[in-house]
Amino acid sequence: PEGGGGGQPPGPGDSAESPSERSQERTEAAAAPDQALLPPSLEDGGDHHNADTKKVTFPSDEDIVSGAVEPKDPWRHAQNVTVDEILNAYRQGCQKLNCKPIAKVLKQIQELKDLTQRNECLDLKGEKLDYKACESLEEVLKRVQFKLVDLEQTNLDEDGASALFDMIEYYESATHLNISFNKHIGTRGWQAAAHMMRKTSSLQYLDARNSPLLDHSAPFVARALRISGSLVVLHLENAGLSGRPLMLLATALKMNMNLRELYLADNKLNGLQDSAQLGNLLKFNYNIQILDLRNNHILDTGLAYVCEGLKEQRKGLVTLVLWNNQLTHHGMGYLAAALPCTQSLETLNLGHNSIGNEGVHQLKDGLISNRSVLRLGLASTKLSCEGAVAVAEFIAESSRLLRLDLRENEVKTGGLMALSLALKVNTSLLRLDLDREPKKETVKSFIETQRGLLAEIQNGCKRNFILAKEKEETDQKMRQSASMAEIATEDGPPTEEEPSDPALQKAGLQNQGDGEVGDGQSEKSSLLSESSAGQSESNYHTESMCGQSFPGIRSSSDLLRLSLR
Repeated sequence: PEGGGGGQPPGPGDSAESPSERSQERTEAAAAPDQALLPPSLEDGGDHHNADTKKVTFPSDEDIVSGAVEPKDPWRHAQNVTVDEILNAYRQGCQKLNCKPIAKVLKQIQELKDLTQRNECLDLKGEKLDYKACESLEEVLKRVQFKLVDLEQTNLDEDGASALFDMIEYYESATHLNISFNKHIGTRGWQAAAHMMRKTSSLQYLDARNSPLLDHSAPFVARALRISGSLVVLHLENAGLSGRPLMLLATALKMNMNLRELYLADNKLNGLQDSAQLGNLLKFNYNIQILDLRNNHILDTGLAYVCEGLKEQRKGLVTLVLWNNQLTHHGMGYLAAALPCTQSLETLNLGHNSIGNEGVHQLKDGLISNRSVLRLGLASTKLSCEGAVAVAEFIAESSRLLRLDLRENEVKTGGLMALSLALKVNTSLLRLDLDREPKKETVKSFIETQRGLLAEIQNGCKRNFILAKEKEETDQKMRQSASMAEIATEDGPPTEEEPSDPALQKAGLQNQGDGEVGDGQSEKSSLLSESSAGQSESNYHTESMCGQSFPGIRSSSDLLRLSLR
């Protein structure tokens, strides 16, 4: 049969398997349990009325087992294989299927280095893969494994998708699979994808953005997700999930123990049934760490459902993205009530919602009572100076907050003054994102005042970063001294670069909206690199700021009074 021919003629007991043979194994395995459920047949003696006329006989012991067949080894073709052998096998497979070899595939095969372990990527992005092109790829997949198989925008149809997913499952071809922007996978394609998700032990990451998962296909994927397989990250952005598909997926994920990241942006999820399903999911699943709901229609009514589930997340959810969900100040009360209950939430992104000053006032008390939030996104939330003062009160009270995004808000002189004062008592905030250019004021001199305040805020973040690095190095030296007391170390341990924060990017808090950043930095590590580029620490006013104490600004009333003064 077509699709499985190898580069060399198969020998006895080594026939190349075709898609039908791959699927036959699954059919036989699925049929086996059903046989046990059949009623007793006449030959089995089930009909007692004809017991006198029918007899059951068994063969002798030596004739019961007529033969034995070793199970097929998917990797028998990969033993001691060379790049030339893979090239020849792929070309011959294409010739047999009467299709043209893909130039991008030939080039990538030639560049393969180590065939004894997974290679980085099989990149097919943008190639038009019909059924024959997909079948010919088996000659590669049966000989080489990859970390990523990229099938983005490859115009897969049901037949081609089914064949490729069967191969990826059978040969454990990938740990990361990208099937995004394929709108014609169809029911049979999704059925094969679900079987792959359920059976493979290597697939950890599946990206199916912009690949519709409709009513007739969702049950297959839901059944696969009900089983705690190997999948850790699932992208289903813009997959048409609103309604029954989301209900099936959320119900299945209640029992899933392995999935850690779920991305559901751009699915037109509503504030009623869809949000209720998400709230129920959060009540039962404590393993999902990132839930991205950006660009949906959750509304304040839906936020109430989500927050009911959030109250149960004493451990589990780390990042919640509610960017652009038409939320208002009416919904912030639900969130403020849920925040003191959760002990794991570290990143909360509420950007591009019309929360306003009133909403931030309601949210403030919940944030102060919460002891886990490290990153807060309030970009483009209709804040003015009044809202900035409420945020400043939270900054002054917080000893954990690392990053705050206030871009695209009307924060003018009064609000900047409150933020600057708050940073003089806060020692944790490392990055405060504000628009770089001052806002228009009726009094022209306030423009320069804004510039000065922006510089003070930047310097306060830099001071906190330097103090955090010094504390980290001191702690590291103490740990080293405790573990290696017999070694006298004159020099301290080497200074490591501050690692980038992947949760910022995943939560949509990093480099959004062209990244107008108040401190002018895209990464926290660049705060130190800038000082080595010609500016001394005295220019940051670090010494004078560290030497001051502000015991009188520990309350919101004092902050407001000083900011107005």
